[in-house]
Amino acid sequence: MKMTITTILLLVLIGLSAGFLSGLIGVGGGIVMVPLLIFLLGFTQHNAQGLSLAIMLPPVTLLAVLNYHKVGAIDWKAAIIVSMVFVVGGFLGSKLAIKIDQQTLKKIFGVVMLIAALKMIFGK
Repeated sequence: MKMTITTILLLVLIGLSAGFLSGLIGVGGGIVMVPLLIFLLGFTQHNAQGLSLAIMLPPVTLLAVLNYHKVGAIDWKAAIIVSMVFVVGGFLGSKLAIKIDQQTLKKIFGVVMLIAALKMIFGK
């Protein structure tokens, strides 16, 4: 993947969004990052999944990442950019989440899951 300024900005946006939603509604970054990497940056499903795992590498996915790395399905530059800002997004999302009542948070979670599911099922 060519690292243009637009690509870097999209990776930053994806990292912040995934971290924010992870902190806000407790979803794993992959449920946000995988669809965004596919739809915004044109990643393949395998590349998006590999990158998502690489970002969450220590210590959760080390062995899975090694498998994706062996077949060349991880863009390490992209993984570093997204993982750096994922932390910031997680902090900001968690700050907001603790201020939102449980019922509203459940609805936000449901909408995010529904949007992701519909995009994955009906998207290109």
